[in-house]
Amino acid sequence: MDNIRTVSDTKRKFYGYHTRPINSIYRRFVEELLVEMHLLSVNVDFNYDPIYALGVVTSFERFMQGYKPESDKASIFNALCQAVDGNSEQYHQEAEALINEAKGLSITEFKDKLGQEGGDGILWGTCSAIAQNPKFKYSRLFGVGLYTLLMEIDPELVKEEEKRNQTIKEVSEALKFSSDKLQKDLDLYRSNLDKMQQLLTVIEDTLEADRKKRMFQKLEKTPEIVDEKGDKENKENEEQQQSSNG
Repeated sequence: MDNIRTVSDTKRKFYGYHTRPINSIYRRFVEELLVEMHLLSVNVDFNYDPIYALGVVTSFERFMQGYKPESDKASIFNALCQAVDGNSEQYHQEAEALINEAKGLSITEFKDKLGQEGGDGILWGTCSAIAQNPKFKYSRLFGVGLYTLLMEIDPELVKEEEKRNQTIKEVSEALKFSSDKLQKDLDLYRSNLDKMQQLLTVIEDTLEADRKKRMFQKLEKTPEIVDEKGDKENKENEEQQQSSNG
């Protein structure tokens, strides 16, 4: 029997690929995403698919906004994928391909075609395979990928809660997994995005306040320098006048 890779093994691989420290604000997200990807990778019923890849890419991009140094983001994402024996280029390429196929569709066309078997292209091939797989392993990251597709097709779903919930229910039924689970995952996903955005706003406001404080401190010191220079010039002028009078 093959030894199943442990969470510790996966973390060790990750930090072997990405050796630089991770910004403390983002470390929890990175490690939770790593553990989530690990647990799926060792589950016998889980199969990688492009919608899952889109969910991983989207989650990473949304929650890593503002990360500094920016140049480290690619290294972190590569390490996440490699730590679970994945390929970051494949994740990005298939995520992009899904988005490109979804462009130009209406939400009605998307839902109607979900019920059909087979189909050309990565989007329809993936959806058809999922609907026909009785052992399909749903995951939160798959849900995020599916949500990203729906938002690409109809951005107004973000604002229209009733329509969004109905669409999620119909799509889940077509792909044959629990709409309740998907709805809960997406509610939590949106809530966490809001919290992350609020945190980044607070941090940015704090940094801006600190920059202004330093600027005011610098301005307060500037007149002193000017005054000292003026006093010196006045003193020299007085000495010159006294010399002339003498």
